Amino acid sequence: MDKVVEIVLTALSYGGEAIGRYDGRAVFVPFALAGETVRARIVDERKNYSRAELVEVVKASPERIAPRCPHYGVCGGCHYQHLPYPAQLKLKTEILRDQLTRIGKLENPPVQPIVPAPEEWGYRNHVQFHLDQSGVLGFVAASDPTELIAIKECFLPQAAINRLWPTLEFEPDSPVERVSLRVGMDDELLLALESDEPEAPEMETEAGISVVHITENDSVVMAGDGYLLISVLGRPFKVSAASFFQVNTGMAGQMVTHLLENLPVTAASTLLDVYCGVGLFSAFFAPKVGKLIGIETSSPACEDFAFNLDEFEHVDLYEGAAEEILPALKTRADVVIVDPPRAGLDKAALDALLRLKPQTLAYVSCDPATLARDAARLLAGGYRLKQVTPFDLFPQTYHIESISIFEC
Repeated sequence: MDKVVEIVLTALSYGGEAIGRYDGRAVFVPFALAGETVRARIVDERKNYSRAELVEVVKASPERIAPRCPHYGVCGGCHYQHLPYPAQLKLKTEILRDQLTRIGKLENPPVQPIVPAPEEWGYRNHVQFHLDQSGVLGFVAASDPTELIAIKECFLPQAAINRLWPTLEFEPDSPVERVSLRVGMDDELLLALESDEPEAPEMETEAGISVVHITENDSVVMAGDGYLLISVLGRPFKVSAASFFQVNTGMAGQMVTHLLENLPVTAASTLLDVYCGVGLFSAFFAPKVGKLIGIETSSPACEDFAFNLDEFEHVDLYEGAAEEILPALKTRADVVIVDPPRAGLDKAALDALLRLKPQTLAYVSCDPATLARDAARLLAGGYRLKQVTPFDLFPQTYHIESISIFEC
């Protein structure tokens, strides 16, 4: 298929694509802006829509700027480098409101002003590369998720990561499939090598760098430690190589502060932290409540949680899937925090939360579409949406983090 058409684009959608119409169908075009006229190559035709690649901007939006990165438009990691940062913030707010209205059927959702990132560039404390057959580090291509783009530079990771990754060398046909780098306190670095092979690969690294080999069922420390310490609001968190942690450390602190300011907890409260990870939110709420219960399915994250909250005797942790643990939970919670993966809340987990009926529920979302779906279910279950606050954890990308406060 090699049909190039001229399209007038009218809006931007969640996912980083601009939308126009051609031959009666919606056409989604990445790296373009609303108000632009473009020539685009149709690459995928479906019944009700098509996807296209940008060929040429015939008439540019006055908002369009030159992207900073030479890989932009080919690499799939960024989506909005051609849009000034204030415009990115406005767009994300509009998209969040649209998703809640269109998918969640919420009239005039209470979306608050977006919290901007203090750094538009160099904010990521964690980055993951893929490895091609020649041993070169790369990112997934924008046009084809099976294709890798060899990377010479990237402006999103923190400086310590950017100093190290260009020095990494791998043999052709290396068993390593993915290479992750994470930076912690005092610019300490942890290198994680992911593969399906049980035997750890041979490689030389700089002194002082921790190296971990991760397979499906195991993690082997090859050098240094198997974890880093990451500081949020002055509190250090142990984060193991296989554990999830927010990639924007400064914004993680702002999210914690927002929850502390908006959740009505007292020394008599019981708080339930679902998808609690290594304990980012729990650690700050534990001193303020009478009982705290964490639920997490990742074993490495559970080990980190136990370490990070070891000082508290009134904290319990259940390891397992939320949809399995919540229905069996007998303890009544006054306040619940949920921070589910992109797929949102499993129906069994959400139904169990409705039966528990906490007075206040904070929903930390990384996907406005699944948030909107779950918000509709919560409202149907008797909750009221008090506020939704977007947080820009991922400048230059379409990703939208938010915290919604529901009250019963």
